[in-house]
Amino acid sequence: MKKLIFLALLSMSIMHAQDSKKLDSNSIAVGDMITIGSPSGKSYQHILFPKTNFIIKKGGTTNFKKLKGLQAVITEREEKKSKTIVTIKRKDGKKFLNSLNSIKVDLKKAIEAKEIL
Repeated sequence: MKKLIFLALLSMSIMHAQDSKKLDSNSIAVGDMITIGSPSGKSYQHILFPKTNFIIKKGGTTNFKKLKGLQAVITEREEKKSKTIVTIKRKDGKKFLNSLNSIKVDLKKAIEAKEIL
């Protein structure tokens, strides 16, 4: 019986720890680190990449699977009417998709869609 109670308390504390780790768009500032998650569809909906033909013309690739798990740094933050748009760059200094130095993200929607972790 003691083991059962211990396991129940342990699992509840682990679930509570995971809930407290969620991102809040108001708490994110310039210089914070974020992780790019998986796309909500075939491609990212709220991470604002240019059209694929522009990426290919610059010599890049359109393999969005490679972006999952990348660390990025927020370099700029701007508030628009009902949106928070942030500009991010890769932590390691390389280019996104081998052609883009920085990209813009609709922060609130990307967090809700778990495109940003």
